[in-house]
Parts: sequence; structure tokens; C-alpha cells
Amino acid sequence: MWDPRIETMPYEQIKQMQYKQLKKLVNNLYSFNQFYHDRMRAANVSPLDINSLEDIQKLPFMYKQDLRDNYPDKMFTADKSEIVRYHMSSGTSGKPTCVAYTRNDLDYWTEALARSLTAAGLTSDDTLQVAYGYGLFTGGLGLHYGAERIGATVLPAGTGNTQRQLEMMQDLGCTAIACTPSYLTHLMTTAKQMGIDWKRDMNLKKAILGAEPWTESMRAKFEESMGIKCIDIYGTSEQAGPMFCECEAQHGPHIWPDIMLVEILDPKTGEVLEPGNKGELVCTMLKKEAMPMIRYKMKDITSYNVEPCECGRTTPRLSRITGRSDDMLIIRGINVFPSQIEYTLMRIPQVGDQYMINVTREGDLDRLVVQVEIKPEAFSDKMEDMIALRATIEASLKRYLNIAAEVELKAPGELPRFDGKAKRVNDTRVF
Repeated sequence: MWDPRIETMPYEQIKQMQYKQLKKLVNNLYSFNQFYHDRMRAANVSPLDINSLEDIQKLPFMYKQDLRDNYPDKMFTADKSEIVRYHMSSGTSGKPTCVAYTRNDLDYWTEALARSLTAAGLTSDDTLQVAYGYGLFTGGLGLHYGAERIGATVLPAGTGNTQRQLEMMQDLGCTAIACTPSYLTHLMTTAKQMGIDWKRDMNLKKAILGAEPWTESMRAKFEESMGIKCIDIYGTSEQAGPMFCECEAQHGPHIWPDIMLVEILDPKTGEVLEPGNKGELVCTMLKKEAMPMIRYKMKDITSYNVEPCECGRTTPRLSRITGRSDDMLIIRGINVFPSQIEYTLMRIPQVGDQYMINVTREGDLDRLVVQVEIKPEAFSDKMEDMIALRATIEASLKRYLNIAAEVELKAPGELPRFDGKAKRVNDTRVF
């Protein structure tokens, strides 16, 4: 373990520590931050009302729109002279979000990743190829500094230039890679085209995968075909960046409780749920200086577990993200998560790793079309074979989604590839 004092702290002691940090944070923000002061006053709550950890439920929520409305720096609580770095979201909808960091913020972030990468099994003997984007995106730099903190060797590859990535991975004997699941799929495809056998020609042992949803079915495919262990990592730019990894037991990312406090809410009622129940993730960052976050609604659907892990750590763990409360597709009155579609497709042996979900509206009816690449060995020139396969996939989707979807079969390589986050959903409906 990197920090046994935190990683093995008894749960009751964790809650006491979090309450003290929360009380201090609320006092500071109420006194010195206009946004939080006004938000708390509007909710008729003050620091005097926070007398237990459970009293966090009295505090108002924060939303992504708050960050956009206060762009770029109205949310900051540190003086400009104390800010040493900015990161920004991609700004694909609305204004981008700007996140500031003090030197201590960067240190907490790096410390979180040092613990996480150690939990994932990385040591100073490893060489980590970081194939997340560098720059405004938080992924590359976060993993970079976390790996250096534990003494690992870092190859800052960034995204793209896939053939060169594979060559460097071979030449330098990289033992681990950090990237998106979709980019690892692209690396696998390109390696096969180059005649590279993963198990024979590569020294890779682990993949740290995040920044987009992926499933246990994908994990199984990666691990079987590549002979590696795949570790889930979680984090967002609003928190700081990627911060929390699974341990080698692979039962969900460990949350470092001195850095982040987790709540799970019923998305419909707002009720705080007990551990083990699935709902919307709400995070409070307990240590951030430049841009604190209290009860930030992440929109990710998950649950958390407070039972000690088999690795010996006692810190809470998140379950796999199964969707988002804001990217859920409502199609003909049925709630559909893209991760459900992926899970279904990955269980069909003939289906490849690439797919696209298209949702349109024709008249008053929604139309769901799933484009699916077929593995080379399953692709056939015989029309009857393709019709039968399409019918099989459509039947599976209807069984798991409780809704009919049309399937379009695509030849290997026909769907677009992405170096960064994969765009899996194209919803052109106007509501």
C-alpha cells in the first residue's frame, strides 16, 4: 500500500475524519466565497447546522451548469497568485468548464493517483505508456505525475499515431498502458494488421482504462485476447481528473476518503441511499483549495460498498458506472442506457468491438438503429447468413432492452475509430 494509514482506516474513523474536514470546508466557503454563501443562504443553511456527517444532506447541490454560469473564474476560492494550473473540459455542450489548481491541489491529485496505481499493482519497476490526451484534458498529466510519484517510468505517448505507439510499446518493453477502452480496441486491431501477437510480442501486463463507459464483457475480451489485467479508473475534471483505481481484486475503484466524500441518491426522489443501492453519484471534494466542490451531482449511475476489500483496504469502493442520469435514452417510453446495448452486443461471439447507436424520430415514432461491426471470421458473402446473424442480434437486444432495435451489419473497419473518447450515440431527435 502507498499510505496504509488512510487505506486501512476503520470505517467509523473515516466518517469522523470526513466530518471534521466537511465542517472546516463549509465554514471557509460560507465566510469567504460569495457563490457558496449565497447558495447556502438561499437553502436556509449555515455552518451552525452542520453538526454531524449526515448533516451534509442539508447543504445545497452543485451542478455543471453552475460551473458554466460562473465561467471562467467566479467559482475560484484561491488568489490568482496561488493558482498554478488550469484544465478545461471539452465544451461539447454549452460553455466549457474551467478548473483551477493550487500547488496543494496538484499534490493531492498526484497523491491520490500514487495510491491508486499502487493498488492496481504498479511499482517502480513498471514502464507506463500514457495514451490519454495531454493538455487541457486532465487524463494524460494526471496519470503522468501519479506514475512518476511511485517511481515508475513514464512514456508520455498521448493520443494518435497508433502504429508508432505500438512500436514504442515493443521497443521500450512497456508493462502498462493508460488509455480509453475504445483506443485499446483500436490498438488491438492495428496490432493485428501489423502482424503483432500481443502475448508473444508485447511485455504488457496491465491496462488502466477509463474516460468512457466500458463493461465487464469488454474486460473479459481484452484480458483473454491480450493476456493482461484491465483496471478501471474513475475521475472527472471537476474533481481534479482521474483519481481512483481498482485494486488488483478488480471489485471497483477505491475512493480515498480524505479527498472525496461520496453520496448515492435516488435520481427521482433525491433520497440518500444506503451502501449497495444503485443511484446517482454525488461528490464532495474535501481538500481542494482553488475550486472546492460540495455535493456536486456527477450524473453517473453507480453504487458504493463500504465493506473491507479482499486486498485489505477499508476505503469505500464504487461499482462500475452503468450509465448516466443525463445520457439515458428514452425511446418509445422505455429507458435505455448505451452501456446496456454494449453489454448485449459483447455477449454475441460474432460481434466485433465497434458499434454506433443512432436514434431518430420519424413522424411521432422513435427509431433505434444499432450499427455493428462483424468480426472478419464471421463476415459472409452469403445473404442468408447475414440475415440470420442480424436477426440473432436484434432478438438479443429486444430481450435485454425490452424494446425493438434495428441492426445494420458493417464490415470490419467500416465504422469510424476515435483516438480519444469514442462517440457511440448519435441522437438527432428534437424535443
